Amino acid sequence: METGRSGAPDPTVRLLLDNDTGIDDALALAYLAACDHVELVAVTSTPGNVGVEQVAANNRALLDLCGRPEVPVLIGARQPLRIPLVTTPETHGPQGVGYAELPAPSPSGREAAGTADDDAVDFWIEAARAAPGELTALLTAPLTNFALALRREPRLPWLLKGVVVMGGSFNYQGNTTPTAEWNTHVDPHAAHEVYAAYGAAAAAGLDAGRLPVVCSLEATERYEMPPEVVTRLAAAAGCEAPERVRPEDPEGLRSRASDPLVRYLSDALRFYFEFHRRYDQGYIAHVHDYFAAGVAVGTLAHRARPAVVDVETESPLLVGTTVADYRGLWGRPANARVVDWNDPEAGFAELVERLGAHARRLRTAP
Repeated sequence: METGRSGAPDPTVRLLLDNDTGIDDALALAYLAACDHVELVAVTSTPGNVGVEQVAANNRALLDLCGRPEVPVLIGARQPLRIPLVTTPETHGPQGVGYAELPAPSPSGREAAGTADDDAVDFWIEAARAAPGELTALLTAPLTNFALALRREPRLPWLLKGVVVMGGSFNYQGNTTPTAEWNTHVDPHAAHEVYAAYGAAAAAGLDAGRLPVVCSLEATERYEMPPEVVTRLAAAAGCEAPERVRPEDPEGLRSRASDPLVRYLSDALRFYFEFHRRYDQGYIAHVHDYFAAGVAVGTLAHRARPAVVDVETESPLLVGTTVADYRGLWGRPANARVVDWNDPEAGFAELVERLGAHARRLRTAP
């Protein structure tokens, strides 16, 4: 399967986003807000990179900054299904968005209607039932909320148009343990339940086109952003002076970009560059969730192949490890499609063009 921009107008995508914002989640959300063909039906928050209240606050403030305050932001689970929550301030900063600082968001969306305590899981189920076959789910967090939704509504695989998951690591070094990727490791039981549910749906005849597209580390770590992309983004946004994020800069240096969205993303990504360098990966940033977002809304080229995916939940040594059977050795029908090719160079060009144009619009809007 391959998708990408062809010069034709992008088809409209109605999106349910579940995230744990998170620097790369924030970049993905800003990008989605910049896509005119994307209707953000709701952004639901899952605990992961930071606690869920902070995730929701990050989402609300960023949507405000991106000119999308009407989008509902809801909270579902407060903890993983069975194990204690582990967050990652060393990777994303104490508030989840690196060095970026945002003002307190204004009340908006469903909050303005006095329903801020609505449950994210119920919202997803109601939305899918109301518009069967119309909604795409993008999951860039631990799969806790989605597992709970599948428990309450086992027909979700048939009700959703499609699902894109950022998670897992197949025949590839993990980024949390030697074999496990972060999102899956935070709530391995939820991931196991999700793939089991899709396995059961596949056995019951679910169309292969509705199986989750899995953007695992093999694919997302190819999206290795150099700091020059920030410079290109600032230029595309029409910033008054060049924006440079350099390895030789003092750690924690703050952006002075004239555009507020560029300034936010620059400060968030600088923290991410420093983190990756600290772990001997170079002054780069793996923007996992941006790639998954582009897959979900049809703007980033990729290819995927069917597999049976399962998750280890018991072994202390391997908990959170994802395993993919591509050859049918387990004798079970495919329950996922795992991305095995993408085009990062074109993807970064798309990011700069789309997000730069959006920043300009926001700054010049009446």
